[in-house]
Amino acid sequence: MGSRLLAALSATALLAACTTSQQPTDAEPEAPTPLAGELATKVTTDAMWVHLEALSRIAKANRGNRADGTPGGEASVEYVVNTLRDKGFEVSTPEFSRVETVDVGDPSLTVSGMVYQVDQASLLLPTPKGGLTGTVVQPVKPAGCAAADYRKVPKGAIAVVDDTGCSVGEKAAAASEARATAVLVVSDGGSNGSPKGLFGRNYYEGLPIPVAVIGSSAGAAARKSQKPVKLVLDGKSVKHTSQNVLAQTKTGSTENVVLVGAHLDSVTAGPGMNDNGSGVAAVLETALALGPEPAVNNAVRFAFWGAEERQAAGSIDYVYGLDRDALNDIALYLNFDMVGSPNAGYFTYDGDLSGPADANPDPDTVPYGSAGIERTLAGYLNLAGKRPADSGLNQRSDHRVFLNFGVPVGGITTGADELKTKTQARLWGGKAGQAFDPNYHKKTDTLEQVNRDAMAITGPAVAFAVATYAYSIEGVNGVPARDKRHRTPLAR
Repeated sequence: MGSRLLAALSATALLAACTTSQQPTDAEPEAPTPLAGELATKVTTDAMWVHLEALSRIAKANRGNRADGTPGGEASVEYVVNTLRDKGFEVSTPEFSRVETVDVGDPSLTVSGMVYQVDQASLLLPTPKGGLTGTVVQPVKPAGCAAADYRKVPKGAIAVVDDTGCSVGEKAAAASEARATAVLVVSDGGSNGSPKGLFGRNYYEGLPIPVAVIGSSAGAAARKSQKPVKLVLDGKSVKHTSQNVLAQTKTGSTENVVLVGAHLDSVTAGPGMNDNGSGVAAVLETALALGPEPAVNNAVRFAFWGAEERQAAGSIDYVYGLDRDALNDIALYLNFDMVGSPNAGYFTYDGDLSGPADANPDPDTVPYGSAGIERTLAGYLNLAGKRPADSGLNQRSDHRVFLNFGVPVGGITTGADELKTKTQARLWGGKAGQAFDPNYHKKTDTLEQVNRDAMAITGPAVAFAVATYAYSIEGVNGVPARDKRHRTPLAR
């Protein structure tokens, strides 16, 4: 970090004006916290490179990747855990399960010669080879939530129920007790999805009989059928057990937690050095530089998520597992995914929704405070000589689940497989018409391809934002106080 930037950090931070992906803008000054500038200077490229080299060695020793559920993924978890513990952090590695579909099959329901496509709800329980054939039965109460709702069920029958009243698990248990061999749940979903409570967390665990979800047309045909129907659920899924890595400072308010995260896993195709070894290195080195007992007002929790490349399973499981108090204790979430792209751009998550509408969610769903986080991060980038642009909040990464639960979010990324424009190349350098990361999700995402110059900007930016909010969540760039958070956890 140059002396000019260090001097500037000790005197001023910048608030970003509204930015767009086409026209990044300058910012206006605001006084920073002393800790923010100090921590930013400690997170150096050389220090982050130590972690990247370690992750690279792990990938090379484990078939070229660090994917979740593989030896390379497990070794990556071990490295982060040991590094944090050596610094004095108390570290937890909560396990979570995820189901991965390895063969979608061709699930179907045949009624009087007509074939209907169905959804296989019983992910871990297919029908026997060749499917099940049985007489259709309907409970007296259409929901079918209790065995007593059924009358004279012939052995081997297939039950047809609606999507109201209780969960899929309860419907399957009731039908099974009444001697049915499978359940067809009629549910059209629609814009709001299935009814709340129909599919609970890990609903597929322990289903006693196969379950399919069918539309109203298939449901009407099945209910009218006087002949046996045939159900085939031949999709194949496997269950994996994975881990998140969590560490929190022993100091600071635990009612105003600054949560900062990066996903630890790579894709199976490659070692994942930019995606997301770069984010891991920046967040991990920020944790080490901050230490387990810093002089902060708000606790900082560091998270290294498992299975992000598997539909963000780790962060989703974490948030869904929080009760009301724990969810409201999180003041904000900072996410860092891909911060060392070879043909780097400098993007902040579009918390103020100033970018294209199609890249962002409904404005009413974006938690208050997200715009302030964007200003904090954009201000640092401006100060470091990189005018930021917007990255839409609709992008897939671990911040999405926090946003959906009302937690203010923010982050930085240097770009994935999108093409850099001529305007962006003039602004940031690099090659127009080429991807920000030509190695995205490929075996060529190696250590040699990570951009040291980009990491020299983004790594300190991570530290700056973490320290800013560890010092205070108040002010023009702040987030709602604890008594203003009214988040609702998922019913469990």
